Amino acid sequence: MAHHHHEHGPTDVDWAEMGPHLEAQAELFTPVYERVMAWLGKEVTEPGLIVDAGSGPGVVACLFAETFPGARVVAVDSTEPLLERARDRAVRQGVADRFDILAGELPGVLGELDYPADLLWASRSLHHLGDQRAALTAFAARLAPGGTLALLEGGLPSRFLPRDIGIGRPGLQERLDVVQAEWFARMRADLPGSVAVTEDWPALLTSVGLKHTRTRSFLLDLPAPATDRARTYVAAILSRFRQEIGESLDAEDLATLDRLLDPADPASVHRRPDVFVLGAYTVHTAVRPV
Repeated sequence: MAHHHHEHGPTDVDWAEMGPHLEAQAELFTPVYERVMAWLGKEVTEPGLIVDAGSGPGVVACLFAETFPGARVVAVDSTEPLLERARDRAVRQGVADRFDILAGELPGVLGELDYPADLLWASRSLHHLGDQRAALTAFAARLAPGGTLALLEGGLPSRFLPRDIGIGRPGLQERLDVVQAEWFARMRADLPGSVAVTEDWPALLTSVGLKHTRTRSFLLDLPAPATDRARTYVAAILSRFRQEIGESLDAEDLATLDRLLDPADPASVHRRPDVFVLGAYTVHTAVRPV
């Protein structure tokens, strides 16, 4: 499932078309991933196999290959065009000799791995699976004894703009959060085999037989004035909001969103000086007993 680190959208996305956006977004988030890997590296010292479950275009999988030069890395995703981007990236970055791709639906496709993983990374892919506890059980089963499962789930909604942006009613992003949360609940309920579960990730990891849970959050803090890459990311996210949840907004908020997205408008995110990116991303880990 190619949903990793993508702000939530509809379930019928053309992920192949989204490839360049997902790649650019993951590159923007590289400072977060580098800090996550430094943290993971204190516990996962010399992994032989690292699996990125829900890898998308492979930006993070290639970072794993660079960070752990002794490891083989397998990028797993259901979207083959994104996996082709991952393979091409591995070639460009000189890690192709230790880099493989595996196409199929999680979690079943993990059964095709040649041997157990020392580190299995799942970044916002788990919540797209109907039965999250069953998926965690399958993830845990693919770990080597002493292997680590790392989930990026939760965190805080991202912020891009001040509360009062000088147009429309103050608090636009907070209202978008509410609509997004309602969409997310519907998305979860509509998944095949959906099972409601309390999303206490350390407790869930423990419930599938893993030990030594740890949790840490990492900040992405790109202050104003935003770079062109950050502006492009913000515009892309707000454009998707406009397409996906626009009908749930009132007329004033919709008009504000349209102004924020109009490159010709001085108040747009393309031009205004106060655009920033601030987000918190939470990683939970646990270890398979030896």
